[in-house]
Amino acid sequence: MPELPEVETTRRGLEPHILGKRITGVVLRRDNLRWAIPFEIVDRLPGEKILAIERRAKYLLMHTAAGSALWHLGMSGSMRVLKAGTPAGKHDHVDIEMTGKRIIRFTDPRRFGCLLWQASGEIHPLLQKLGPEPLSDEFSGDYLFRKSRGKTAAVKSFLMDQAMVVGVGNIYAAESLFRAGISPLREAGSLSKARYEKLAVAAKDILAYAIKRGGTTLRDFINPDSEPGYFEQELDVYGREGEPCKQCGRPLRDSRLNNRAGAWCGSCQT
Repeated sequence: MPELPEVETTRRGLEPHILGKRITGVVLRRDNLRWAIPFEIVDRLPGEKILAIERRAKYLLMHTAAGSALWHLGMSGSMRVLKAGTPAGKHDHVDIEMTGKRIIRFTDPRRFGCLLWQASGEIHPLLQKLGPEPLSDEFSGDYLFRKSRGKTAAVKSFLMDQAMVVGVGNIYAAESLFRAGISPLREAGSLSKARYEKLAVAAKDILAYAIKRGGTTLRDFINPDSEPGYFEQELDVYGREGEPCKQCGRPLRDSRLNNRAGAWCGSCQT
């Protein structure tokens, strides 16, 4: 599943190719993805200029004066800028046609993504209760410590709660906890402020590095045969259950929380 760095990579890849372009048409090859696609996408977008493309959590917002197209990549979605007239494949569900003979094409084989509408001056209900961005100043060890008081949930579940902080999915929660030396099974309310300071720094560093790695292929974003520049994952624990810990050499354990697998080291993480 695309996580925050992959979505940010998509945003950065789209931006130089679509900013300031006028939308000339919308092609829907189906009227629903995860949810029905609102009529405003076809009715309001044509004729509008793309003013900005913003990421909020794992959502992308393409802003125009009339309102914003709200995208989510779901489990398997991707967005590319292609030449107009590029033949559509089986899973190419939406084209946003623009001036300059270019299109934004949304591809989603599993159809868990979405394309919704946010009216101008409003905040879509999906965005209203989200926590702070993990790379913002608001997200800090002090913030995590305050929010965790009295919480009995596992710290990994706490970190993945989108009301606490957005965009820290299973991969980045596992990696951040390993770097901070914190067991994913510890009760969130049991950790000290000092340990949350380490966790906040680890999460920021790992996400920033993943975004940087994702950006290395942005020059190819307009290529019809390319995918967005998802970073080459250099993972310490995620997906490595049973393999040796890179720090101590002992086998990594599996911490299954809410049916989500996640390796961790019982020696290095306490």
